[in-house]
Amino acid sequence: MQRKLVDRVRAIILKPKEEWLVIEKEPTDVTTLFRTYVAPLAAIPPIATFLGTVIFGASVSVAGAARPSIGGAFFSALVSYVLSLVGVYIVARVIDYLAPRNGGQPNPVQAFKVSAYSSTPSWIAGIFSLVPALSALGILGLYGVYLLYLGLPPLMKVPTEKATGYTIGVIAVTIAVYIVIFIITGIVLGIGAAATL
Repeated sequence: MQRKLVDRVRAIILKPKEEWLVIEKEPTDVTTLFRTYVAPLAAIPPIATFLGTVIFGASVSVAGAARPSIGGAFFSALVSYVLSLVGVYIVARVIDYLAPRNGGQPNPVQAFKVSAYSSTPSWIAGIFSLVPALSALGILGLYGVYLLYLGLPPLMKVPTEKATGYTIGVIAVTIAVYIVIFIITGIVLGIGAAATL
């Protein structure tokens, strides 16, 4: 199973056009995809951030680097992980909801595939958080936008000429979702930090 995960990551990153056609035909369900693909890969950024924070400290604008407690760093990573999982599900719902408005066919499983597999680059790029000085390389995760664009037509049956507008719509809603996730993360972490004082 682990080998299949590595093969899928490699294929979706290196030859996405061909891989989306394979993914489109694969029988699966949301639970299986969540457990075997999303959960392990979505853990990369929070684990890398946790280790990077514990080893190197967290950047604090004027003060330089501060070392949070291991408990605080773990709590932060856990909240980040859970909200990331929720984000993938919400984005899948958005993809499914917007499909008929863009000439496509709604299909919750196919929408979840698009959300999950197009998130792969951001999860893999999360490894750069292990070394805070390299965390800016996380921008490589934006390759997922291209994967999203390529995946929407075959999986959601959207006409190719509508794929750009559909992609922009999904990205706009995704940005809104992640802004809400960042706000919730900040609130939860603030409450968690206050509780440890």
